[in-house]
Amino acid sequence: MNYKTVVEAKFIERPNRFIAYCEVNDSIEKVHVKNTGRCKELLIPNCTVYLEESDNPNRKTKFSLIAVQKGNRLINMDSQVPNKVVQEALINKTIILPDLEEEIIFIKPEKTYGNSRFDIYLETKNKKVFIEIKGVTLEENNIVLFPDAKTERGVKHVKELIEAKKEGYYCYVIFVVQMKDVLYFTPNKKMHKELAEILIEAEDNGVNILAYDSNITPSSIEINKKVEVILEK
Repeated sequence: MNYKTVVEAKFIERPNRFIAYCEVNDSIEKVHVKNTGRCKELLIPNCTVYLEESDNPNRKTKFSLIAVQKGNRLINMDSQVPNKVVQEALINKTIILPDLEEEIIFIKPEKTYGNSRFDIYLETKNKKVFIEIKGVTLEENNIVLFPDAKTERGVKHVKELIEAKKEGYYCYVIFVVQMKDVLYFTPNKKMHKELAEILIEAEDNGVNILAYDSNITPSSIEINKKVEVILEK
């Protein structure tokens, strides 16, 4: 996936989840943050960030913050993009899902099941599939973790995937690691023990738990390759 117009900037501060102030071409701009997570380890004063410039004159903010430089690592932190890159990767076959060797004949974003709305629904000739997608931006010593804040919604979605699997659907949780060259993915048990536990239960019930890293540039993101998933049982 490609962004349109991207500029380099210097991060100054983030007064709330939705807004940050950045220095762009010697000017201080109020920008939209496309990630409501904490991201405290990423958004450090004076770090280099990348902003997408909007061509909508009616927007309250001219720019959206989409990526950040963390040392030598470029991290995309746009929480709206993982669903799009997974759908692209499924269509162009960068991602081949386990147990799903058949050709995809139907795919759509967001489909309701029970009390949840899963990110992708697709069908092959003989199978119906639900996919829940989570973006991962938290990295420690080349290990990536999710979540960076408690997510009761995430727990609910995984529980519903377990039920869908019992009813005959093929079910997947895909963690999109929004960076490259990591060792492995593991749930952030210290942050949210219940999510780590429900992922183990999901895997035990036949839900596939997968992770993929990404090729990142300041103006693009695409799925790269599969990353090892370690669930501590």
